[in-house]
Amino acid sequence: MSKHTIISARENIIRWLFFSLGLITLALGITLTIKAKNLGIGPWDVLHYGLYLQFGLTIGTWSIIAGLVIVLITACLTRTLPRVGTYLNMLLLGMFIDFFNWFIPDINTLWLEIFALAVGILITSLGIGLYVAPKLGAGPRDSVMLNISKQFGWKVSKVRNGIEMIVFLLGWLLGGPVGIGTIIIVLSLGTVIGFIIPRTEQLLDYTIKRGESDENLNQRPLWANHYD
Repeated sequence: MSKHTIISARENIIRWLFFSLGLITLALGITLTIKAKNLGIGPWDVLHYGLYLQFGLTIGTWSIIAGLVIVLITACLTRTLPRVGTYLNMLLLGMFIDFFNWFIPDINTLWLEIFALAVGILITSLGIGLYVAPKLGAGPRDSVMLNISKQFGWKVSKVRNGIEMIVFLLGWLLGGPVGIGTIIIVLSLGTVIGFIIPRTEQLLDYTIKRGESDENLNQRPLWANHYD
């Protein structure tokens, strides 16, 4: 196996590790904001929660169904097939959300809900940054955000905030829990994501280059001069 093949395999492993960690982190962040539902939850989760109230199933299942609809619409508009990471995001994110929603107990104290909301926004943004950085395929919702941003040259933060405002209104009409927390997420999440994504991309590049440097170091002779 050539050195180039080894480095490429290591880079792919690093990218998939970032992607997988990002999905788990994102699901945890989303679940924390859901646990603070008395303050109001995120716009997409208002939609998923409203669908859950109206039609049953689970919040995670509606996340998967909504993702599938968005994937189909995006594929038709762009005339391109989504990358494998998009499908994995669509399926696994909903499963992870249901798991964390079952694992993390409900919160009934105001100050804990405020804490969960604040931490949830930060963790959600970090999760999006981690799984978007490897460019293995953004999730359905983030694919729409990135495509619009690229197509029109608009800032990611503004596109994200605009999309979440529209989704928030749909979820509210379905009876999803809306409150001050929802407004905070709408106004802040896009800005935090816009700050996080370039830094997770830098972290990924650094990790890949560090791995290549370690590989080159390990392949050097143990001694510079062969006097032994």
